Amino acid sequence: MKDNEKLYDGITGIRDDLVEGAEKQDLGRKRPRRRLWLGAVAAVLVLAMAGGYFMWPGGRAAVSAYAISEAGYPEMAQYPNDMIDAYGMPDNDGFDAAYEAWQEGLYAQYSSAPEGFAAGLDAYFGASAAQFLAGAGGENRAYSPLNVYMALAMLAELTDGESRQQILSLLGSESIEALREQANGVWNATYRDDGIIKSILAGSLWLNEDVSFKQSTMDTLAQNYYASSYRGEMGSADFNAALRDWINGQTGGLLKEQALEAELTPDTIMALVTTVYFRAKWSDEFSEARTAQGVFHAAGGDVTADFVHSSFASDYYWADNFSAAYRYLENGGRMWFILPDEGVSADGLLQSGEYMDLVLDPGSWEGQTRVIVNYALPKFDISSQFDLGGGLKALGITDVFDGKVSDFSPMTDMEGVFVSSARHGARVAIDEEGVTAAAFTELALAGSAAPPDDEVDFTADRPFIFVITTQDDLPLFAGVVNNPAA
Repeated sequence: MKDNEKLYDGITGIRDDLVEGAEKQDLGRKRPRRRLWLGAVAAVLVLAMAGGYFMWPGGRAAVSAYAISEAGYPEMAQYPNDMIDAYGMPDNDGFDAAYEAWQEGLYAQYSSAPEGFAAGLDAYFGASAAQFLAGAGGENRAYSPLNVYMALAMLAELTDGESRQQILSLLGSESIEALREQANGVWNATYRDDGIIKSILAGSLWLNEDVSFKQSTMDTLAQNYYASSYRGEMGSADFNAALRDWINGQTGGLLKEQALEAELTPDTIMALVTTVYFRAKWSDEFSEARTAQGVFHAAGGDVTADFVHSSFASDYYWADNFSAAYRYLENGGRMWFILPDEGVSADGLLQSGEYMDLVLDPGSWEGQTRVIVNYALPKFDISSQFDLGGGLKALGITDVFDGKVSDFSPMTDMEGVFVSSARHGARVAIDEEGVTAAAFTELALAGSAAPPDDEVDFTADRPFIFVITTQDDLPLFAGVVNNPAA
């Protein structure tokens, strides 16, 4: 998935859409241009494993007080934002050296994942998105394919036999060694913390203090998955508070409501918790002066929403039942906007998986062109939380949920351990001064026909799908917006 063109784009930050956008200037855009943060997005997944009933005394302590090992993330040179004036020009003699160090660090991080590391994951992305996003009814739903992938990969390390094989089959890996290498590549390709983009996949194990665990497995998780391990009194207020503090710390406080429901009961043997936190700048911002109220045709009836408007030269894609476009994030990644045709439901499109084929390999898509696109996009802040257990079973992972057949021998000699709960919570929060428009743009044209040669209108006024992808076209977040006013 990674190639020299993507690496060049990621390092230089100079993209065709920014250059060609000069063909039609947005006169409503503010000057001078400010560098603004896209509102962050975050997700958390909790897998709790039970097998007995335990009660112990304990005391209040900080998260680190429970640590067996805490993961250290790669250090990246920071973009010299503090050396740029209000007009976006360098105002410090040290800017050139700092900028070069930032570029070198960014290239090193992008190059740390081996070529072809994500091969075999396409089927998982399409199947899991359909399983967890479809059937939301009129509700909004957000899901992180990479967050769940990392949790399942870590779960595979804790299991053996058929329990492990079912996970390997879903993730398309031939062996635990192959999965381990792939997961490490996914983590490093996704990771970024350079002052422009923050993108971190975090993992952790929460262990019952009265049960013996195998240190070698925890070492493997730390070395290959950047996962921390904590041990304490299951069911205690202090250990639960530490878990919530960890979740909030890893997700920038975006999931406080979901974190409140994260609870380790006394009969929990261990819990596997993964998070993803993403914050980025858009390559272009949108003017508040052009924001206006409009009608969004939600499943439950029309609602009023604030729409942002602008015009850019953009790639435009179409198929028999949808149309799509994306906006670049500054210096890496993009956000896709997929609008089902009139009469086609978002659920139907999710089940077909065709849109995911486009997102994963846009260069091979037959129906595409480049035109000026007039965007009209609703602002929204969506969050969701749902049970993963039924969906994982439907996808073929069943043994880990049954203590009679599950095999957790790589982690503990205790018999009868099983996954007692599996929950996923996510939030995509984007403010207008970031690029709400770019994040949630949808196409209103019929997908079965090519667009005009020069210009199309781009109106997201009915339920649509969004996907946030990494520099390597991996789907970090996906979701369905059924009602931006909810």
